Amino acid sequence: MKPELLLAAGLLALTLSACGKDDARAAPPADAKAAHADEAGAGHDEGAADHEEQAESTTIPAAIARQSGIVVAAAGPGTIADEHEVQGLVTPLEGRVARVTARYPGPVRTLRANVGDRVRAGQTLATIDSNLSLTTYAIAAPISGVVLARNAAFGEVATEGTALFEIADLSTLWVDLHVFGADASHLRPGLPVTVMRMGEDSGVATTLDRILPGTATASQSTVARASIANADGLWRPGSAVRARVTVELQPVALAVPLSALQRMDERDVVFVREGERYSARPLRIGRRDARRMEVISGLKAGEQVVVEQSFLIKADIEKSGAAHEH
Repeated sequence: MKPELLLAAGLLALTLSACGKDDARAAPPADAKAAHADEAGAGHDEGAADHEEQAESTTIPAAIARQSGIVVAAAGPGTIADEHEVQGLVTPLEGRVARVTARYPGPVRTLRANVGDRVRAGQTLATIDSNLSLTTYAIAAPISGVVLARNAAFGEVATEGTALFEIADLSTLWVDLHVFGADASHLRPGLPVTVMRMGEDSGVATTLDRILPGTATASQSTVARASIANADGLWRPGSAVRARVTVELQPVALAVPLSALQRMDERDVVFVREGERYSARPLRIGRRDARRMEVISGLKAGEQVVVEQSFLIKADIEKSGAAHEH
């Protein structure tokens, strides 16, 4: 080995030896090591708690919250509805459907209305050449409404009593709700009803008009009937609908909208705003209906709860938690 390499090796060995002696002299006693470990552990636990607290909350500037559509409302007393959800059919009102017939037999000369047309009372729907008087007479709409059916064709002979048109006034419709079993015993006229199209969560509010005395033959269900306004014509006879019938309103000490509820770490939570900070608050939930839920514990009256876009708060908290883990 070259002399300069031997010299370097010797100096390295002396340095390591000196370090070992210094470490030995500087090594704290076992009790001191244990104390230091306890302090470090305590600091670690405190840090973990801080980390957990940070992971359960987020800060969002007020301007960004407004732009994102985040809305808060104070938690407070409310009512929970005892509701029955049922299905039914939209039907025209009895007495508001007219069948238009020929007064005298003869060939159809003109047709002036088609299925789906809105017609007014007295409007000419067709003309017919009478085989009896050899004159042409007009067929007029007896009521205002919508043409549901047209059974007449140009040139065909209309016979006396044959329905050429069917017209219905659809400005108001019936909703026949089919109720099964014991649920029927809870229903009575005057109860509030919300009628919804299939696949929709919002609808129109009305009340039960009557409970029909018989049962539907095919389904053996009790039929509860309500009326809905249809000025825009968007409700169509024969359409299947859903409905929520409110049997009773039960007051509760504390309630928040269902839109506030989120699920985090297998817990039901809402997000409470304090200034610009939003914190996840685990809840114990009681009764609920289609719009609200009762809060048994975990929240106080007056606290500001996120009631719209709460999923944005959840996403922001989970994103912050994932960033801390990395």
